[in-house]
Amino acid sequence: MKPFIALLGAAAGTHAADQVALATLPLTASLVLGAGPGVLGALVAAQSAAWLLVSLPAGAVADRVSRRTLLVVGLALGLAASLVAVVAAAAGITGLLGLAAFAGASGTVVYTLAAVSLLPGLVPAADLPRANARLELARAIVSLGAPVLAGLLAQHLSPTWGYAVAAMGAALALACILALPRTPVPPAAGPRLPVGAAIAAGARFVVRHALLRGISLCAVFWNFAFFALLAVWAPLALGPLGLDPAGLGLAQSAYGAGLILGAVVAPVSSRRLPPLATLVFGPAVSVIAAGLFLLAPHGKGFLWAAAGHFLLGFGPMLWLICQITVRQLVTPSPLLGRVNATVQTAIYGVRPLGALAGGVVAAEAGLPAALVMIAVSFALSTLVIVLSPLMRLRALPQPVAA
Repeated sequence: MKPFIALLGAAAGTHAADQVALATLPLTASLVLGAGPGVLGALVAAQSAAWLLVSLPAGAVADRVSRRTLLVVGLALGLAASLVAVVAAAAGITGLLGLAAFAGASGTVVYTLAAVSLLPGLVPAADLPRANARLELARAIVSLGAPVLAGLLAQHLSPTWGYAVAAMGAALALACILALPRTPVPPAAGPRLPVGAAIAAGARFVVRHALLRGISLCAVFWNFAFFALLAVWAPLALGPLGLDPAGLGLAQSAYGAGLILGAVVAPVSSRRLPPLATLVFGPAVSVIAAGLFLLAPHGKGFLWAAAGHFLLGFGPMLWLICQITVRQLVTPSPLLGRVNATVQTAIYGVRPLGALAGGVVAAEAGLPAALVMIAVSFALSTLVIVLSPLMRLRALPQPVAA
């Protein structure tokens, strides 16, 4: 099996396991354990906390050990977590289910950091945009189908069957990674530092590198706005836009369609357009999407909302693939794990703040005010790109030496 094909198969299995487990958790907690909103919120928080608590240490480890070995560890952790979740549901132990959710998400964090850091060693630099696009396409497809599958399993069999499917996905991914050739330990970029100092070195590299700093700030503003939108989407759709629950779900599914089309188009756009055009287009089209939500006619907003969700999937997916490629090219291999972890932690750290801000502004000042705040934050994410050296990227950077 070719190394990239193995990594692609692992990506499909890993993201399938992660997304099915994500959709299965609230169904299991509600229908099997009888958990109320408070317990359910705590379980979801445990699942999402892994991205904040595990990313930085995992990034430091990714720069110290064989990244193939780290992939195996992450996938084994995800497989074990799915099996523990089934036991927790059968035994009715809510705390154990929360621990399994945290462990499974931690495995996905470890896998994601190791895979992004390993990829530049598997494919030539010129093929990175296409390779990243294929990996993101696999993620987009399973993200679209996982909630549907989890719902069908819960309705016709049992919610816990979702964890069985997640275990199968993790096992498939593990088999693919074991087919990869062994990879060496990344070369050290100087003396081996303690873990805390190594994490700080990765963060300093991001802050001091003009391109990485622009990418990170853009991602922070964009994710703040996107999660603020998620917080107000249901009251917006069921209220001013005049949608029923089915229409709400159908309009939001356009986001998944945008993600998939963006991943399909990305290899072509990377050949025909300069990186600066893609890096501006992603956040800029998000401003248009926010405008569609804001200007949608009352009671007849389905098409406007669907178009807005589609744009939020399509443009940012192009941006995501482009910026991952730039990040891989400008970061020395010994720092890739820590740099990716720093950017990832900043993104996931701002998401709950965005959701909180969206809810508070909508409650205190109304939905239109919240949508204006969201549009402004999307605009700031665009402005960061325009004012940074990313606007001078007429071609992808040359790979840096270690």
